[in-house]
Amino acid sequence: QVQLEESGGGLVQTGGSLKLSCEASEQTFGTYGMGWFRQIPGKEREFVASISSGGLSRNYAASVEGRFTISRDDKNTVFLIMNSLKPEDTAIYYCTAGLDPLPNDYWGQGTQVTVSS
Repeated sequence: QVQLEESGGGLVQTGGSLKLSCEASEQTFGTYGMGWFRQIPGKEREFVASISSGGLSRNYAASVEGRFTISRDDKNTVFLIMNSLKPEDTAIYYCTAGLDPLPNDYWGQGTQVTVSS
């Protein structure tokens, strides 16, 4: 069972930036893809971004393409750099890990991101 712990959420103004990090309890590089989902209260969780187990393939939701960048190190950590943030990006962001191409077998507890207008 892979455990995931997110960090880096917080409050930022429109147009600002945040960097989320997620550390897994074991090495995931080469084994599991990793990703980020988000959930707005009252709505379903939605896919944000993913990166393959070897780090060579990345996918983004259309709503964040060009503003968010996912990356990972060669051990157990995945990052999400969020630029040009908008109020509609406000959500709880969840880190995930699992099999490629849509890693969602394991979930973190989530971290709140709030973008003020």
